[in-house]
Amino acid sequence: MSVSSDLRLAWLLTRGADRLERRRAVLTALGATAATGFACAAVALASVRGQVQFPYGNGLLDQPGTRRGVVAGLLLLLVPVLGFLGQCARIGAVHRDRRLAGLRLAGAGPKQVRRIAALEAGLACLAGALIGYAGFATAALSVDRAVDPVAWLGAAIVTLAVPVLGVLVSAVALRRVIASPLGHVRREGAGRGPGLLLGLLLPVVLVMLGAGLVLVRGSSGTAASLPLFVVGAVVLSGTGAIWVAGTAARLIGRRFAPRTERPAVLLAAHRLQEDPWSAARSHAAVILVTVVGVGLAGLREVMLDQLAANEAETGVPQDVGYYTYGLNLTATAVLIALLISLAALAVGTAESLSSRRRALAAQVAAGVPRRILTRALLLETALSLTPALVLATLGGTAIHTAYARIAGQSVPWALPLLVPVGVGAACLLATATALPLLHRSTHPSRLRVA
Repeated sequence: MSVSSDLRLAWLLTRGADRLERRRAVLTALGATAATGFACAAVALASVRGQVQFPYGNGLLDQPGTRRGVVAGLLLLLVPVLGFLGQCARIGAVHRDRRLAGLRLAGAGPKQVRRIAALEAGLACLAGALIGYAGFATAALSVDRAVDPVAWLGAAIVTLAVPVLGVLVSAVALRRVIASPLGHVRREGAGRGPGLLLGLLLPVVLVMLGAGLVLVRGSSGTAASLPLFVVGAVVLSGTGAIWVAGTAARLIGRRFAPRTERPAVLLAAHRLQEDPWSAARSHAAVILVTVVGVGLAGLREVMLDQLAANEAETGVPQDVGYYTYGLNLTATAVLIALLISLAALAVGTAESLSSRRRALAAQVAAGVPRRILTRALLLETALSLTPALVLATLGGTAIHTAYARIAGQSVPWALPLLVPVGVGAACLLATATALPLLHRSTHPSRLRVA
């Protein structure tokens, strides 16, 4: 079958979707709307040339250098959005089991079924992209200055590119999904992932080495060299923490599954042992946001202390509002990224529960209390996320410590250490949003679901 036929089938499946499928489509459209809005805003700011006077932004958008920083921040927000779209695609594949099986019985191959499911996500992304473009157009027409035609062209290209990107992300997310003609949707066995040396020890050693280099360089370097080390620390710490999340989940599962006598810990350990890298995929964006959040919290404290020290030394009032506006804008962007990441985590948790709803119903029918399953679900998140948050905190701490050494200020500890605590609590709350689905999945009627 051709791509046009697959697209027609995807459209028919979208029109005939049930309530649960419509919710998935709404979530996908919201993610596409956010991606389009961020990208269009970045394109509009990038199209501005030279020094200009904006009536808003407290001068942050007037200089080309600071505008480039804002553009980079907007583009970085696309990372958690794409992760959210991938989670939506996975949960959609599980709930479309009967229709996917019908397509297999009609002669469609596994790859074609995954392509049709990805095109369904593309249609939802198209609707969301059009909404995002409408929001951009409304905002652009309401400003005092005329928007450059290049910005309009770039926004139009972004609107067309987001659905294509949504299809590609969905195709990647569904690459391990297999639809059976007998009515099952299952996944290939989880990969082994890196071993103990690569998955746990090597990331820790690399992060500590990178932190040491940042601190040594920071003591003799300048603030101009800090961005390079910030990017390196974020990438190194984030990647290492993601590896640690999967490796720690596997090690915890192996250790506690055969030894613990607590039912909730036993269930959580068996689940982590069964698919340890599912936690790493779900927590990836949250871990990266934690690295940036810890570093930003420390940078804010150091920068404000430095401004106060300069004002006391020179007697010249400092433009604190200029810096605080930029810091607040960055913090808002990090918070938005965190909210999107938490939404992806909630969707991933719902997907996990949906894929094993028959097993959950069987456990309840065998006498397992629902409160035990609730605790096990929360422990799955807490046990795999905690080691990764520790490593992410080390990376973020290295960032603001290096800047503090450059500025000659004391290193703040209290506020940055509150960030991982808040992120961990928020992740547990995001996981708890799936508890109503857990209770519905354990109804005895689910035993008839194949």
